[in-house]
Amino acid sequence: MTVGSPLEEWTGPVRDTPFVHPTKLSSEIYRGAVWSVRRDSVDFGVSVHNRDVLIHPGAVAVLAMDESDRVLLIRQYRHPVAMFLFEPPAGLLDIAGEPPERTAARELAEETGFLAGSWHTLVDLFNSPGGSSEAIRIYLARDLSEIPGGRVPTGEAEESFLPRVWVPLDEAVTAVLSGDMGSPSAVCAVLAAAEARARNWTTLRAVDTPWPARENLVLHNRIHTP
Repeated sequence: MTVGSPLEEWTGPVRDTPFVHPTKLSSEIYRGAVWSVRRDSVDFGVSVHNRDVLIHPGAVAVLAMDESDRVLLIRQYRHPVAMFLFEPPAGLLDIAGEPPERTAARELAEETGFLAGSWHTLVDLFNSPGGSSEAIRIYLARDLSEIPGGRVPTGEAEESFLPRVWVPLDEAVTAVLSGDMGSPSAVCAVLAAAEARARNWTTLRAVDTPWPARENLVLHNRIHTP
């Protein structure tokens, strides 16, 4: 096939589709507490190439919104990018058998000290699909109530001090579009919430709606387990 030929024009539905090229050889070259790295020799049909894949447990994030359409963000240090980032509360899917929506509720409570009476699936994404298997589901949480006494810190280091801030949704959109806020969970959550609101919330999905992308990762052994 020639690059730029008519064969490169896609005519099917615009929808992500499960598919996997055969792997001739696979070996784990690193295993850590949170993720591992696997080297796959992938057969692309005309040639075989090595691909290093970060195998991730997956994650959830929560965009909590109050009755005034303010969203709740936390300020957290992220060492790999050498920055403090504003993000929605989030956590790894690293407890075997725990439904992702339950993980989300636990992370909201632990990182902000809030509970939510209304939950919906807002948006799904892959964080860095060119090199990582990390899939993230972001929930919209509303009907909020504060836990008496506030949050009980359960983490250490980066999670020991998490200043929180309420930001009007429109101001959060401006922060994203201006480059003032660049965490992928924040960018996706804020823009998805703004668009969902513009559509009168008709795009929201049930909190326990199926997650085919994660199911596909499980099927093809792309979820890190302790």
